[in-house]
Amino acid sequence: MTHNTTDPRPLYREALSWTTALIEKVRDDQLTASTPCADFDVRTLLGHLVATVERARVIGEGGDPGTVPLVVTDTPDDGYAHAYRSAADRMWPVWTDDSRLDATVTAPWGTVPGRAAIWGYINETLVHGWDLAVATGQPSETRPEIAEAMLAVARHAIPAETRGGHVPFADVVEPHPTAGPTERLANWSGRKSI
Repeated sequence: MTHNTTDPRPLYREALSWTTALIEKVRDDQLTASTPCADFDVRTLLGHLVATVERARVIGEGGDPGTVPLVVTDTPDDGYAHAYRSAADRMWPVWTDDSRLDATVTAPWGTVPGRAAIWGYINETLVHGWDLAVATGQPSETRPEIAEAMLAVARHAIPAETRGGHVPFADVVEPHPTAGPTERLANWSGRKSI
């Protein structure tokens, strides 16, 4: 499986569903908890997750993802699951046309084919979903095949040697011997459990 030939949309849809289920179970008393993503507490992470889907929509429309804030901040504490589902409902129609997968689009990390942008947002969804699950004490593994597919792409697209600077990932974390594929993907993105 390569990020150049595979249609990543079914994997993205499943990743979004998994993360939606995690968001739905976040309790109010967990919103200020820290997460494995040092930049975000749970509330900020939820706002960032909504923003990633909005950015995927803008990218698919041929727009500039920089017009969408990194974190959506106008969502009420009890509205993140609804905001995430609504963002996905607005995003999917943009990507139904198969030609969008090969169209050149502008992602935060450069000009890429549409399918590469979708792979990037699968990574965002799974890694930040793992962050959220760890922070809120939920099961942190998605279906293994999704995480394994993304990990194979991530190892190529986010090399271990080029971290920091314009590559916004920390150094690869050595996985725990019992780590599942979602945790290994998070480790590849520089995450470790808190």
